[in-house]
Order: sequence, then C-alpha cells, then structure tokens
Amino acid sequence: MGQSVWKPILWMLGLLVIFNLIYTYVARQSVDGGAVVSYSRFRAELAAGNIKRITIKGTTIAGDFRNKITVDQPAGDKTVARETAKFSTVKPAIDDPSLMADLQAKNVEVTAVTTETSPIVSGLLYVLPWILIIGVWWLAMRGMRGQGPTSVMGNFSKSGAKMYTPSAKVKVTFDDVAGMENPKMELKEIVDYLRDPKKFQRIGGKVPKGVLLVGPPGTGKTLLARAVAGEADVTFLSISASQFIEMFVGVGAGRVRDLFATAKKSAPSIIFIDELDAVGRSRGAGLGGGHDEREQTLNQLLSEMDGFDSHDEVIVMAATNRPDVLDPALLRPGRFDRHVVIDRPDWRDREKILHVHTRKIPLDKDVDLAVIARGTPGMAGADLENLVNEAAILAARENAATVTMEHMERAKDKVLMGGERKMFITEQEKRITAYHEAGHTIVAKLLPGTDPVHKVTIIPRGQALGVTQQLPEDDRYHYPKSYLMNRLSVALGGRQAERAVFGDLSTGAQNDLKMVNDLAEKMVCQWGMSDKIGAMTFSRGEEHPFLGRKLAEEKTFSEQMAWLIDQEIAAIIKEAEQKADNVIANNRGKLDALVDALMEEETLDGKRIDEVLASVP
Repeated sequence: MGQSVWKPILWMLGLLVIFNLIYTYVARQSVDGGAVVSYSRFRAELAAGNIKRITIKGTTIAGDFRNKITVDQPAGDKTVARETAKFSTVKPAIDDPSLMADLQAKNVEVTAVTTETSPIVSGLLYVLPWILIIGVWWLAMRGMRGQGPTSVMGNFSKSGAKMYTPSAKVKVTFDDVAGMENPKMELKEIVDYLRDPKKFQRIGGKVPKGVLLVGPPGTGKTLLARAVAGEADVTFLSISASQFIEMFVGVGAGRVRDLFATAKKSAPSIIFIDELDAVGRSRGAGLGGGHDEREQTLNQLLSEMDGFDSHDEVIVMAATNRPDVLDPALLRPGRFDRHVVIDRPDWRDREKILHVHTRKIPLDKDVDLAVIARGTPGMAGADLENLVNEAAILAARENAATVTMEHMERAKDKVLMGGERKMFITEQEKRITAYHEAGHTIVAKLLPGTDPVHKVTIIPRGQALGVTQQLPEDDRYHYPKSYLMNRLSVALGGRQAERAVFGDLSTGAQNDLKMVNDLAEKMVCQWGMSDKIGAMTFSRGEEHPFLGRKLAEEKTFSEQMAWLIDQEIAAIIKEAEQKADNVIANNRGKLDALVDALMEEETLDGKRIDEVLASVP
C-alpha cells in the first residue's frame, strides 16, 4: 500500500489514542488525591476526626486531612516517609454500611462523582471504530475497481511481468542458440522490424502482430525467446500464462490489461507469454461456463491483441507444446499470424548443440561430439544439456581433469537406458535375462533393414533387468511397413528366445508386448497398412492428456469392422512372432554363444557383438 492509503488510517488511530488519553486524564484529575493510604488508615483517621473532605467515585475515595500526617511512600527500591495533607484510598468490595454515618458524625464534607463516561467521549469512542472500518472497506473497493495503483487491492491487478530494457545485460543471443536456422530467420525479421520499421514499411509490409512458437518440450522455445530479448534493442516483457490466473475473479483480465498497458507505454516492445495453453484453451470446454476465470482472461487477451485499439509497435510472442488445444480465435490472422515450428534437432543440429553446451567444459582429445550426436536420436536440446552435465558429474566424481569419451558414453547410456541398479539376481534369472536380451539382439542383427544394435547389457538399468539398445544410422522421417514389421519381430525376439530355450514364458516381456500392441494398432488404424481393411483410418479412443488413459468415445465404425480390426492386429503380431521364431530356430548356436558372452562380460557393444557372432559358423 502507498503512503496515501496509510495516512487516513493513521489519522483515525491517532484520534482514538488522543481521546482515550484525554478521558483517562480527566477521570484521574477528578479524584486526584496525593498519597495513597490503606483503607484501615483512612478509617483510623476518620475515627480521630482528621478527615476534612472526601470525593467518592465508584470504589475510589480521595480527600484532605485536617492535619498533615506522615505516610511511607515507595521511591524506587526504598521507602520514604513524607508528610501529606491529601490522600486517596480504595474502598474494599466488602460492604461498609456505617461509613456514611461516621462521615456525618465527624462533619466530613462528602462529594460524589458519577462513573458514567462523558456523552461526547462515549460517542466518539463508538463512532471512530466504525469510521475506521468503513474507510478500510472503501479503500479496498476502490482498489478492486482499479482506481489508483497504490490502493489496497491495486497490486493484485499488476501483471508481474519481468521487464528487460535495452540497457539491461541479457547474456543470451542468437549465437547461443545452435541449429534452428529457419526459426531464427523468422524471428530475426521481427527484431529487424523493431530496429528499423521503415525498411519494411517502404514497400507496404507489416510485421506480424503475434508469433507462436510451437514444439515438443525441451526443444528451446523459451531459449529462443530469451535470444530475441538479447538481440532486440527494445523493451522485452516476459510472463508465464499461469501468472494471470488468481483466486480472485477478474484479476486475470486485469493483469492482461496491465501487461499491455505497460507494453504500449514502452513501445516499441515485445511481450513473451510462456506456456500459452494455461489460459488459451478452447472456450466452452471448462466447467465454469461463460463466467470461468480462465475464459475471462482469454477474452481479454483476444481483445488486447486485436481489438478496437491497435498496437502496431507491440509484438506478442508465445510458446506452447499443445497447439491442438488452443482456441481458434487465438490462431487466426491478426493475432498469432505466424506459427514457428521448432522440431527436435537432427544429428547435425545435435552436434552444434553439444558444442554450445561443452564450451565451458574441458574435453579430452578423444571426445568426438559427432559420434555422440549420431547416437542420440530424438533427443532435444534440454536432453543434450542433461547428457553433458551427467558426463561432467561422472568426471568430477572420479577426480578427472577432463571429460573423456568414456564419460560421455556412460552418460549417454544413463540418459537413454537409465542408471545402473545394484540388486541380487540368481544365476537362473540372470540366464533368463541373458537369453531374452540375446533374442532381441539376434533378430535385430539378422533381419535386413533394422537399426544397428549399439549395445546390449544384462545389468539392471532403470526399471528393466536388461536392455538392448538400437541406434539408427540417421534420423528417420518415414517408416516403411517392412521396417515396422521387423521392429515388431525384434521386440518379440526376447520372448520367443525364452520359449525356444526354456519351453516357458516369463513376465520380462511386459513392456515389449505393450509396445508391440500399440504399434500394430497404429499400423492398422492410422497408417492403413492392413491388406484386408485398406486405406481407412479409425479412432480407437484417444489418450487423455490429464487422466493418462483412453477415454470412451462414440464409435464411427460398425461391430463387424471392429472385429476385423482386431483380427488384423492379431495377424500382424502373429506374422512378426513367426518371423522372430524362424530367426532364432535357424541360429541357435549364435544365440547360445551370445548368451555365454553376456554371462561372462555382462555388457557388449556393437563391435563385440559382431565378433561373437562371427566366431560361430
């Protein structure tokens, strides 16, 4: 609260204190009596006829002696005797009916003072608290109406956005963002427009009012926004969409107004809203109806971006990884005109990202970042940063002077396959795990067109007792049916190896079976890879982003088609299973040799796997 708010409150409190002091002083003066004596001493002096006059107020009696008496009075830690002609005492709670008769008998002048408070003082003491309460309520309501930034509730309508002025030292620039050449090019156009608008206005060009950064988590959307703040010589306001929502109704809309008002005052400027889907979800889907707080905030955001008042020099940037749930009104031209897709980097961009994250880390000469980049398909920038950090932690734990290639490989295995777990496993369970992983490896090595096997281990990692890791030679964007069928066979290879060797099945294939069923369902229902069904797609329930399970929905196909879909999924899985069976049955010697090597060495890399398989005719 500001100083103008405290002033009336302090004045009210001060008046209460002053009136209370005045009333206490007046009350005390009316019965002021010098030395304090006991009631027994007072009765003794009255009996001796030494009381001249008294004033009675409630239980307090004060008066004058006819002749001065000596009374012991406290003075600090000591007691001092002094003479006094005035006195005061307190009448005990016990009734003394003979007091008035004795006073009259000794010719004492008696004065009575009322104990009632002055009507003026009583009125003020009654009215002032209500004035104080009404004043505070008025100030609170004034603040909720937005009248004055220094009011009681005014701070709730503040957006809370972080402001970066052109003079601020923002360390992140486009040089710190590896790869993403196309997104950087589109954002450089916006930075250039804000620096030199005439360059674009000369031929009638207009800068987009809004830029939406779309991409999976960890791909660098927020980092790119920070780079824009570092490159642009204009005011940059950054806020998370969740900051708009508050427990008070209407606060979100007020914060949106405050954010754009601040940006317009500092124009040209850029507003960046992170995690836009927190307030930008489609309207009408919530439980609050039209008066939902989130929908009010969204309506205000829509109005500010492209409403009655234009803001050509205020550009809005936003980031989200859920563009499918955003309201269509947000995505139309005039609001978020430009959608910048930031996808997962390919191996070339991953190598550049690794170079950025290892600039401050001492690397050994044997470290080849290109090999690490090729061996980390699907990783985003945040994953690669975590990998480099894990390698640095491993090197520091071993007191190494530099980070070696071994540290990088171990860190990669930890990120991709999970950390090693120490647990007691019997020899029989260890052999079952070895045959399971060897089954995956044999099928993957001997079927044409599969991804190369990078490493196989029977050391428990993450939640698995063993891991077989395949790494593609390059990033894939299209997956042929033959490749997917081989992938199903590789996933079923471990289960088929257990059945062929032990004549029994274990629970170790649980995750493999889930992956096989999901992939076969997508081949039939989404990708049209079934000969009997053909080029048709079906929705078999969608994965709910919050509940994490498939929700029931109205079927758009008949029961006969549902039966046929199930038959085709089962046929694809049976075909992949038979192919894995054939590979294992025809290469039993290689399977046993690989298991012996795993039991002895526990972990085999791709080169060692080739040596073991080549040793068996």
